[in-house]
Amino acid sequence: MNILILGAGGREHAFAWKLAQSPLCDHLFAAPGNTGTAQVATNLPIAITDFAAIATATRTHNIDLVLVGPEEPLVKGVVDFLRQQPDLAHLRIVGPDAAGAQLEGSKDFSKRFMNAHGIPTAASQTFTADNVAEGLTYLETHSLPVVLKADGLAAGKGVIIADTIDEAKTTLTDMLDGRFGQAGHRVVIEQFLRGIELSVFVLTDGVNYKILPEAKDYKRIGEGDTGPNTGGMGAVSPVVFATDAFLKKVEERVVKPTLAGLQQEGIGYKGFIFIGLMNVKSEPVVIEYNARMGDPETEVVLPRIQTDLIELLVAAADGELDKVTMQVATQTAVTTVLVANGYPDAYTKGHPITDLDRLAGLDEVTAFHAGTADNNGATVTNGGRVLAITAMANSLENAIRKSQEAARMVQFDGKYFRKDIGLDLIRYQD
Repeated sequence: MNILILGAGGREHAFAWKLAQSPLCDHLFAAPGNTGTAQVATNLPIAITDFAAIATATRTHNIDLVLVGPEEPLVKGVVDFLRQQPDLAHLRIVGPDAAGAQLEGSKDFSKRFMNAHGIPTAASQTFTADNVAEGLTYLETHSLPVVLKADGLAAGKGVIIADTIDEAKTTLTDMLDGRFGQAGHRVVIEQFLRGIELSVFVLTDGVNYKILPEAKDYKRIGEGDTGPNTGGMGAVSPVVFATDAFLKKVEERVVKPTLAGLQQEGIGYKGFIFIGLMNVKSEPVVIEYNARMGDPETEVVLPRIQTDLIELLVAAADGELDKVTMQVATQTAVTTVLVANGYPDAYTKGHPITDLDRLAGLDEVTAFHAGTADNNGATVTNGGRVLAITAMANSLENAIRKSQEAARMVQFDGKYFRKDIGLDLIRYQD
């Protein structure tokens, strides 16, 4: 089987790494890919939103299955475009169409969807520039802190938690004045939830589903969850507080109603649903949906899946997920993300990365490339998040130790990583 992965981050390298292990994989391609995907696949210099070039590549390389990694092409309709090509009717695609991708592409849509289908979520209201005065009045009586979310995609930066009413009012006005461009033309004002976060991932064929290993990620740049939000500084799977009883509540109260709601609204969803949850006194409350796998969560979820990933993806595309049994390793996976100095603000690129080869001798340690490039045979930094160093072990403590030791081995100018990934779960465990 010939497979094309769309995307260029750590998530896509993790997918490529996993798919390349399958005896069902004949040829693997990544568009545009990165230095990591190039180790196991053929990179194609195609932008993720160049739909015509993507379609041409599927023809040229006799692609059987397309796996869409990031959210932008999904929201912009890459699946719809490929489905409209008469000669590509045979193509299997894992990823929702634009209607399904609204779960992530519009916070307002997802909140209305959850409320309509009885899915537990924080109370909220949506405002636009036309009724900003009502929004400002609404904030005057809102409890603090208060969450303000840009409706559309904002590169992970569209969520602001305001601690004062004045800050909330300024944020609302700035958002509606164009702070996040078109993404902020609507703003969702939402109740702040107190609890502990985790992510649950579902692969669905639109009717049947598999709940993948859950994960907890670490979004803030600083240790102790301080400083600005990033795309993710690390992740852990499994999550010690996600008990069987809690996950059963997630399945009954969130997963099943979500899929039933999609069917009721006529949305044929084939792909991943990333459910961002808050555990509020052992009760699941949905923070948000994403229409794809998370990053860096994918880097701890996929290593734990023992079933052939191609079998799962083909079953999802063919509407036959009920015919596949999924096996999950009991081991713990921990990933530590190495970032460039200055991230998530301004940072420089092009710094040589050394000592990556030292990781090859470590047991069950993998370096997933997120922001790297090839410079005349040398691997150099090419993004804010550079590498995700994943380790597997039979205990949380050992997985943390192995990931952190490997993170210290790899070198590049300005390297930074959090030293506390997973430590809170040890304390919770105790």
